[in-house]
Amino acid sequence: MGSVLDALHDAASRADGQTYFALFSGDAVFFGTDKTERWPIAEFQAYGQKRFDTGTGWTYKSTERHVYFSADGKTAWFDERLDNKAGEARGTGVLVKDGDQWKIVQYNLSFPVPNELFDGVYGIIKAYEEKK
Repeated sequence: MGSVLDALHDAASRADGQTYFALFSGDAVFFGTDKTERWPIAEFQAYGQKRFDTGTGWTYKSTERHVYFSADGKTAWFDERLDNKAGEARGTGVLVKDGDQWKIVQYNLSFPVPNELFDGVYGIIKAYEEKK
């Protein structure tokens, strides 16, 4: 199952949309870092493929990963720490076994905020939202 996530990150860094999007189920949802980014896979693919077509992907390297499986072995969920040029990110998600393949049904990308910085960061976001 971890190889699916490794393949996901590798395909994204190479801007290989065909491989990248084939790793998701047809009813998958991708949550991006913006609060408005709840992408059903068809919408996420339309967005992501345009970027991949320019030859530019995104690079996240897993530095730590925890994977858990349901009792029947057909569902897995994970969390992973990711290294990115912007800093550390976190990926969480769910995969289901489809025949002999694991498919991503949900992926959530976020940027953790250190507890000591939370009030300041939250204040910046709140002020930004109030200006809208």
